[in-house]
Amino acid sequence: MQINRLFEIIYILLQKQTVTARELALRFEVSTRTIYRDVEALSSAGIPIYMSRGKGGGISLLPDFVLDKAVMTDEEREKILSSLRAVGAVDLSEENNALHKFISLFGEAYADWIEVDFSSWYNCDGETKNFQTLKTCVLKKKMVSFQYSNTKGEQILRTVEPLKLCFKGGAWYLFGYCKTRMGFRFFKLRRIKKLEIREETVEHTAPRHVLKAETDYNEEFVSLKLHLSAEMAFRVYEEFSQYEKQEDGSFICKIDYPRGEWLFYYILSFGKNCEVLEPEDIRFEIKSLIKEMINFYI
Repeated sequence: MQINRLFEIIYILLQKQTVTARELALRFEVSTRTIYRDVEALSSAGIPIYMSRGKGGGISLLPDFVLDKAVMTDEEREKILSSLRAVGAVDLSEENNALHKFISLFGEAYADWIEVDFSSWYNCDGETKNFQTLKTCVLKKKMVSFQYSNTKGEQILRTVEPLKLCFKGGAWYLFGYCKTRMGFRFFKLRRIKKLEIREETVEHTAPRHVLKAETDYNEEFVSLKLHLSAEMAFRVYEEFSQYEKQEDGSFICKIDYPRGEWLFYYILSFGKNCEVLEPEDIRFEIKSLIKEMINFYI
């Protein structure tokens, strides 16, 4: 496409300063006449490009040129670079190369205002290795098998068609078609062990928006009403959109949470700083669970 060739010509000139029409024609496998038309198109777009004759002559840009508003606005440039930096955080080398090219085009002022890192603070070498392997399998449409720890603590061998890697709620997930369960599933990368690549190829395709797709993660939700102490203020501000601060500094909070074992783990993560006010059945179950826990220390 011409637009891609035009951007590439600008990038080459930023790196080499002067290039002959013949060199560009050979690189892009077009005629020198086509290169001359490209130069005219760039000049018409406001790019300070010029041609010089004689020994050492050729096509050049004016010194200190960066891609200016004649082509795109500041906001558009910032959006491009921030998007490329975010994608670069998952180690896609092609996009990293593109980032370096666009920084050269835009100038140093746009080089370093955002930093993205999806990795955890703790040691996650295993998760990183699994991510790279699964990325390759998704792109090459290769099936995988692995040991997976479910919410009940069971380790089950799964054979999966990997379809997409997703990031949500502070964690990476594999979305794929599970041949073991014969259905689409999400698998948390931190629970995947003994990952192996299989020879079989993938047959299914992922929905365009898998995080909104109908999956087994669409469970019944419980409307919780919690009383959290002032010590939990930092979590209140991060995790709750509905809360009322009390005179003593504590909070009355409301949140919808999926019903199941993880609901109790979530409530207990607040320790002594949380009291369940509603619903009554969850309050009763938490009370029974705490009594069972006490038996470990008697």
